[in-house]
Amino acid sequence: MQQGPIATVVTTVEELHQIAALSESNHTELLSPEQKSKEGFVTWSYTFDILQQLHAIAPPVIVKDGDTVAGYALVLTKAGANTYLPLQSMLDNFRHVVYKGRPLNSHNYYVMGQVCVHPAYRGKGVFAQLYEHHKALYAGEYDFLLTEISIFNHRSLRAHEKVGFRPIHTYTDDMSTWNVVVWDWQEENV
Repeated sequence: MQQGPIATVVTTVEELHQIAALSESNHTELLSPEQKSKEGFVTWSYTFDILQQLHAIAPPVIVKDGDTVAGYALVLTKAGANTYLPLQSMLDNFRHVVYKGRPLNSHNYYVMGQVCVHPAYRGKGVFAQLYEHHKALYAGEYDFLLTEISIFNHRSLRAHEKVGFRPIHTYTDDMSTWNVVVWDWQEENV
C-alpha cells in the first residue's frame, strides 16, 4: 500500500536518469522569464555521466512517489570538486569568505549541488522532505549545509529561507549574482 512520497537516496540508474531529465527540463536556458519567475529554475548543468560520478562520492537525496522521482537534492562534498568543475569554481569563490570568524572553506560543510521538484509535486511539501532527509543523514557528520542561489530566483530564495537557510555572503560572477546561504545545524542545536 502506497503511503505517498517518501524521502530516500538514489539506489538505481533509472533514478539518476530521472534526475538528469528533471534538471535539464528546469534549466534556466530553457525557461521563459515568466516560468522562471513563477516556478524557479536551476543553473548548473549535470549530465548523466557526471551524476553517476557524483553519486559514487555521495548519493543524491530524492523523494519518490512510486517509481517517480518527485524531487531531488544533490549532495556535493568538497571531494566532488575534482569531478564537477563548477563546484571547484564555487569553492574558489569562497577563499576570502569568513564565517564565524574563520575562512569558510576551513569549516566542515557540504554543498547542495542543486535542488529541484517535479512540477506536479510543487507546493506539496517535497522541498521540505528533501531537506529534512539531508539533515537526518548528514547533521551528525557536517556542521552545516551550504548553497548559493541566484538573486533572481525568488522562489528558491523564499523556499530556502523557510527551511532555515540564512545568507552569509553575496558575489557576482559571469552567470549571476549569488546569495551564499547556510543551514547551520550547530546553531539549531544550541
